[in-house]
Amino acid sequence: MNPQDRLKILSSDMDFELAEDHNCPKIDSKKKYSGFVHDAVMPNGKTIPLLKTLLTSACERDCHYCPFRAGRNFRRTTLKPDEMAQVFIGMHRAGIVEGLFLSSGLIGGGVSTQDRLLDTAQILRQKLGFKGYLHLKIMPGVEFDQVEQALRLANRVSINLEAPNAKRLDILAPHKHFSDELIKPLKWINKIRSANSNKTGWNGRWPSVATQFVVGGAGESDVELLTTTEYLYQELKLRRAYYSPFNPVKDTPLESQPATNLQRESRLYQASFLIRDYGFSMEELPFNQQGNLPHDSDPKLSWAKLHLSNNPIEINDASKEELLRIPGIGPKGAAVLLSERNKNRMTTTEELRKIGINPLRVAPFILINGFRPTRQLSFL
Repeated sequence: MNPQDRLKILSSDMDFELAEDHNCPKIDSKKKYSGFVHDAVMPNGKTIPLLKTLLTSACERDCHYCPFRAGRNFRRTTLKPDEMAQVFIGMHRAGIVEGLFLSSGLIGGGVSTQDRLLDTAQILRQKLGFKGYLHLKIMPGVEFDQVEQALRLANRVSINLEAPNAKRLDILAPHKHFSDELIKPLKWINKIRSANSNKTGWNGRWPSVATQFVVGGAGESDVELLTTTEYLYQELKLRRAYYSPFNPVKDTPLESQPATNLQRESRLYQASFLIRDYGFSMEELPFNQQGNLPHDSDPKLSWAKLHLSNNPIEINDASKEELLRIPGIGPKGAAVLLSERNKNRMTTTEELRKIGINPLRVAPFILINGFRPTRQLSFL
């Protein structure tokens, strides 16, 4: 079987793994490789065609939810590092892809598997001169020096926690160790980036860091997921936590468990961004008695209805932190509003509209020069 055919097999089951900042729809194309090329939004906001694949679909671990788990009966294959590098660079030079998201099943332990991922990256960077986007997975059980090497080769690195704590991980992946195999490499990454100049990273920058959770596979609550997310953002400086809704896979121990409601995924992302970008704490999020977010309401809107409906924020005097609490105002909107307000005080909702803020969304929660904008909105 030639390398291209093996690549098709390796990439066919990768849809469970999110690629970069959004769910990545497959490219609608008649190109030879379109089945595993994905439109991916990069950390800088640019969208590029990305090859998302594995080095091998063989795996020695028996994670209870995973399509690649040991003992599951399906066709497996492997590409050697030089084969993967050559197939990818051919696609890149043909204009089919701009970047690579490279993971792997675990064979021979984390150290051996990581070596093969690093060998692939080194061939691409040093032998084939690839300077584009590269996302490398960090394997469970890696060594410190391997993590450091990955940071010098990649634009992004990630290690999947899968669960928010050791108790839940034991349900999903009973032979993985939460602290020693998964959290420890993330701590190493933070230590390396904090102790060394950015110039030692790839292309003069340290890569961004991400993780992924399997949502709904282990009975975990949103409180558990977001408590760990808050720790990762604040203490380990992760750029992004991804939430992958559990979807049962045939011939796995969790095949009879129902799929996770996609609305839960949406609310988790919204709450995650409130923690990362809006200054919200866990205590301010609207969890129910079971520790979950309501599916029928945006968590920021729920908070504002409770706290701002009777205590609206004066748009002309509010700090950036206060503005970010208002539904309809994000980090960019707050920055523009502060800039415009330094020139002239806001007097009408039309002025808000002109700078990109939807008056209908903010109206229930603000004052303009001491007055609610209800009357003004009636003329819009």
